[in-house]
Amino acid sequence: MSEQLDQGQVETTGAVGGEQSAQAAQPELTIQDLQNLRAIIDVASQRGAFRAAEMQAVGVAFNKLNDFLNAVAPAKTEESQPAA
Repeated sequence: MSEQLDQGQVETTGAVGGEQSAQAAQPELTIQDLQNLRAIIDVASQRGAFRAAEMQAVGVAFNKLNDFLNAVAPAKTEESQPAA
């Protein structure tokens, strides 16, 4: 006999250590990843990958990302330098 799942029910697999594997599989996004995204957007815009109508949205996203990285990057370097 096959069982049918109602809406809201989740089929479990019975895997051992399911919570640990779920934690290990969670995505991670680092400052370096964000810096890479900023560089990708910059290169793509220079190469004409975006249409003119899309440039405003791309520019807004780029500026928000750039402002965030500029705010975070100095804090990282100040923490690593010893006080004089």
